[in-house]
Amino acid sequence: MPELPEVETVRRGLAPAMEGARLLKVEVRDRRLRWPLAKDFEKRLTGKTVQGLGRRAKYLLADLSSGDVLLMHLGMSGSFRVGQDAKPSVYYHEKSKSTAHDHVVFHMSNGATVTFNDPRRFGSMKLVARARIEHEPLLRSLGPEPLGNEFDAAMLAKACAGKKTSLKAALLDQRVVAGLGNIYVCEALFRARLSPKRQASTIADRNGKPNARAEALVDAIKSVLQDAIAAGGSSLRDHRRTDGALGDFQHNFRVYDREGEPCPDCEGKKKTTIKRIVQTGRSTFYCPSCQK
Repeated sequence: MPELPEVETVRRGLAPAMEGARLLKVEVRDRRLRWPLAKDFEKRLTGKTVQGLGRRAKYLLADLSSGDVLLMHLGMSGSFRVGQDAKPSVYYHEKSKSTAHDHVVFHMSNGATVTFNDPRRFGSMKLVARARIEHEPLLRSLGPEPLGNEFDAAMLAKACAGKKTSLKAALLDQRVVAGLGNIYVCEALFRARLSPKRQASTIADRNGKPNARAEALVDAIKSVLQDAIAAGGSSLRDHRRTDGALGDFQHNFRVYDREGEPCPDCEGKKKTTIKRIVQTGRSTFYCPSCQK
């Protein structure tokens, strides 16, 4: 599933085509996404202007002139591509060339076409009144944005204080911090030199205040996300940018999917190899020597 950097990359690709433009036509070819599209979906969108395109965790939010917000999620295999009505879209993703997987097409007043393609149909779109967005069930339990100014060591330590679960499991909990997934949790823990098996509560003292581990972890989370966004995200299976290009951050993985390879940071002649374990049903990659 795309994580925060991939979704942010998609947002930045869609913004020039959608922000400030009016939805001239909304073409729904298949309503059967993760949840069926509302019967009045096209009517509530047609003629409205996209005033802004934001992101919350792994969700895209299109702020509309009607007072609604179009909430979109890529699911496991969803992607957007941007083209022009006057010429074919640029599209390099071989797996999704079939128009059978083009479920929704937005025709914009600036001549752009924005097509949502989703072979597995785990993606979703939902219209929510802006006044009710804070109460939306899909968003209300989400934790802080990891790249937001308010996310710091004190906030993370408070969220983890008293938790007996592993640090890896805590970071994957969207209520603790929003938008992180398996890839970037593994990479952030490696940068912070913290074991994924460490108890989450150990980044806080007895009073719930942050210690040096919390400081290092927050810095690592922010830096790995910023680096991944700059690289256009990670392309492993389905992620592509809106022009069809691959993300590049997978070439910079330090531990993720590198089981059995030498740790890139171990000192000395004999480097420890990267290990893989399973936590909460997900593969975890780490260096037993570097990460304590």
